[in-house]
Amino acid sequence: MTVDAVHHPPDVVIANGGERLALSGDWILIASRRLEQKAQQLVDEGARVKFVTIDLSGVEKLDTAGAWLINRARHELAHADVGVALAHARPEHHTMLEEAAFREFEKPPRRRVNVIVDLLADLGASVVDALREFYRGVAFLGEFIAAMAYVATHPGHFRFTSLVFHMETIGFRSAPIIILINLLVGAIVAQQGIFQLLKFGASSYTVSLIGILVLRELGVLLTSIMIAGRSGSAITAEIGSMKMREEIDALRVMGLSPIEVLIAPRVLALIVSLPILTFIADMAALFGGLLVSWSYGGISPAAFLSLLKEAIALHTFLVGMIKAPFMALVIGLIAAMDGLETKGSAESLGRQVTSSVVKSIFMVIVLDGLFAIFFASIDY
Repeated sequence: MTVDAVHHPPDVVIANGGERLALSGDWILIASRRLEQKAQQLVDEGARVKFVTIDLSGVEKLDTAGAWLINRARHELAHADVGVALAHARPEHHTMLEEAAFREFEKPPRRRVNVIVDLLADLGASVVDALREFYRGVAFLGEFIAAMAYVATHPGHFRFTSLVFHMETIGFRSAPIIILINLLVGAIVAQQGIFQLLKFGASSYTVSLIGILVLRELGVLLTSIMIAGRSGSAITAEIGSMKMREEIDALRVMGLSPIEVLIAPRVLALIVSLPILTFIADMAALFGGLLVSWSYGGISPAAFLSLLKEAIALHTFLVGMIKAPFMALVIGLIAAMDGLETKGSAESLGRQVTSSVVKSIFMVIVLDGLFAIFFASIDY
């Protein structure tokens, strides 16, 4: 709507050489642009004298927008050492002017910027936040272990149906993508290994490279990263949505533990499913390596299996399998903890899901490195 839609547009009439400014018309929001102009005219005309009277007898309608602009003009005139008085204001207009008081917000003082100090401060804050997250993680692990101890002594409280459901969701439904990813990775490792080792006439050592790398590191690592992105994010989103809808508070009111009802089945399903998926991933990657070795390196399947048997031992396979439950525990605890940290907005849920995936992948890689150091130190 425009000013033309206002029956009586706002106006200012100058009298007594600018010492009296008579307002007229409708000082309402519909005429917002003209309101701004007339309010500025009040300031410009009033600044030319020492004392000005604003006459409101001609104002027919006044809302908060008009009252606020009149008050702003009064404030600016007072700031310029001009005396201001209101005259002939109706009682309702006087109340509106009092309620729509103008207040000037103070700008915070600009602080001196030191790039090095700010960088060190951000680094320190990040370290403190990381330590707090670690402390929260350890505390949450303690709560989870206590809940598991209670469930172990009271099996009737455990939700086995929920466990089976989440094993299907996390394990069975993840198998196709796990097989595809590891099949391709095994094929790529085999192709690059053959390409590089062929220069030294040692292409047969590609089988040892594939076997050891896949069984000890790549199989469990890729599977854990995929599960962190697929199932970890889903756990965070599910628990976070329940937190937003206050379903978790409802569980506590009913005397149920959210850890026992919601978190334990999901984490245990991860702990059971991830070793199975790791085994499937290992087989898929070895099969991909076998296909590429056969088609690209001229190593027959029989020769591949014979060389693989010589290259690996039982402990090579067990190293990856031992890592899997611990990585599943880390993924599950981080996903559940971030889900419980969700606040009451969609933005918070999205932020927690992103944080969950990033932290899970980071901790999986860190845990893999710690296991590598451990197994190397015990020569396993």
